[in-house]
Amino acid sequence: MFRGIHTSTLDGKGRLGLPVRVRETLAQVSGVDVIVTIDTQEKCLLLYPLAEWDIVQARFNELANLRETTRVLQRLLIGHATDLQVDSNGRILLPPMLREHAGLNIDQDKAAVIVGQSNKFEIWSESHWRTQREFWLTNNREALSQASEAVLDVRV
Repeated sequence: MFRGIHTSTLDGKGRLGLPVRVRETLAQVSGVDVIVTIDTQEKCLLLYPLAEWDIVQARFNELANLRETTRVLQRLLIGHATDLQVDSNGRILLPPMLREHAGLNIDQDKAAVIVGQSNKFEIWSESHWRTQREFWLTNNREALSQASEAVLDVRV
């Protein structure tokens, strides 16, 4: 559903402009209502259309709260989940706590990268995205090769 890599910028108030293609795709799924939360594995944010987030949160609700790791994930993902709306200019206002997690600094490097990930988008600071992408391409060649072999069975 969501794919591609898009560039954008943050303004001085912390509003992220969503590229037209991203806005159009989101509008088809959930209109202007989105959820943004932190990624617990990377320094980026996760942007879900509200309908997709409802599915994710329902899955978390089904998990047994007896496990500490489940409670931690719930605290981080659901706790940071913020209801936002795409404004009439195609922007979302990212709260300071979320911007801080992803290294999205409104005073310095305002460039951002939005990466489609099937049911959601990731939001990265451009500098961190470049660093991570290079790391993945350089240090994960064997794992990427194995993943590529597994994908060969998928019919296009």
